Amino acid sequence: MQPATMDPADEPASMLWGLDPIFSAFARLYVRDILQMAESTQVPGIYFYNLHPIYKVDVLGTVVYKRERDDFFCYGVDDGTGVINCLCWKNDLLKKEEGPTKSGGKCSDGGFNPVEELEKLRQAQQGRCCLEIGELLRVRGPVKTSRQQREIMASTFYKVNDPVMAVQIAWMMEVPRLYRLCYDKPLELQANATGDSDLSSLSKATNIIKDFFKQKSVTRFRPYDVQDLLQPLISSQPQTASADPEPVAGPSACQQLRQLLKEALQILQDEGVVYRRVKSQDEVYHVTAHDTDLFIAVKDVIREDSQREKYAEKGCHILHILSAVRQRHSLNVSKATLELVLKSLECNSDIVSTSDSHYTVF
Repeated sequence: MQPATMDPADEPASMLWGLDPIFSAFARLYVRDILQMAESTQVPGIYFYNLHPIYKVDVLGTVVYKRERDDFFCYGVDDGTGVINCLCWKNDLLKKEEGPTKSGGKCSDGGFNPVEELEKLRQAQQGRCCLEIGELLRVRGPVKTSRQQREIMASTFYKVNDPVMAVQIAWMMEVPRLYRLCYDKPLELQANATGDSDLSSLSKATNIIKDFFKQKSVTRFRPYDVQDLLQPLISSQPQTASADPEPVAGPSACQQLRQLLKEALQILQDEGVVYRRVKSQDEVYHVTAHDTDLFIAVKDVIREDSQREKYAEKGCHILHILSAVRQRHSLNVSKATLELVLKSLECNSDIVSTSDSHYTVF
């Protein structure tokens, strides 16, 4: 697969990368996403996932192929989403050939033997770093592109002993949570660099409404329920002086507030955060994350249709689920809304994604 390159027009300025906490951390990304990340045109070796600058990753997976040279191991690591090449350099202790233990290193009183202890240490380290196919490997390090192929230059790597799969289960629960809370949220670096005062009123409005949903556990609302929350945004807008002596009529504060609310609700609908179950003169919006009926409808569709022969192997495709939910629950459920529900259900282990955009029950 040919690695992609970031469009210079879309790439954040390099001086702002340090504002993203993910930049200085080992990102626990799926191998599939590591292979598909776009590389920076400003600084080679820096990659972008959802505009987050990333150069080092943390991967846990099964060894599916292995090559060994004098100076390094080369492992193919499969985490279930893809396979990536990991270059793991040997340290000096591993490079030394195993030789006979010299009796000269033993103390005359039969005590501590440094040569034997060093050999034990070498063998223990070899057991942790020299893996066979089928064993579990954790590797951390920067991502590089070599001969048009993505690979990880390991700074740390070791064999993971996981007889009851406790480590893998914990990993499979943690990584989707990190995606939901960090990686899948685009970071507005410009906004963070210039301060909260430079955020647009529309961005502030959507954030205020989202915070209101979380704090009050709102399940449904009408526009006038949140309109007053946005009033400070209109009142705080600076009044610019006009050089024209004739006063120019503009929208009133009430009109500005209604327009701001309308645009904020539209953004929330586009993101799938809210939706209208029935479109009527009485504008009632349902909050996706707290709509129990919607969650039940989605689970029922996946559970029932996964038992059909057509979907038994791969599960139900997201578009099939969307069509069925629209027939069963509401015609106004958008794909963005459904995606939020599916992510939440998968995080709670109610469903599982069998492949890209396919879901089934356990």
